[in-house]
Amino acid sequence: MMHSKILAEVLVPASGEKYDVFIPLTVRMGEATRLVAAAISELTEGRYKTTDDTILCNADTGHIYDVNAIVAELHLKNGVRLMLI
Repeated sequence: MMHSKILAEVLVPASGEKYDVFIPLTVRMGEATRLVAAAISELTEGRYKTTDDTILCNADTGHIYDVNAIVAELHLKNGVRLMLI
């Protein structure tokens, strides 16, 4: 059975905080970025402000993901460390 989400650790350098967030595998990375940013904005009670320029990248390598790629195609696994900038 294929899982429909992964659990990612998302670091937010602007606040120095990190959050565990589920990311759907079936959406494009641009939509996943918007979902993650909205979740973190909610978790921080609005202290984190998202912009149209917000991106998700690999926190360990700095690799910026293609916003048009489907999350599943990127072979991200549970526990991946992402950075929201």
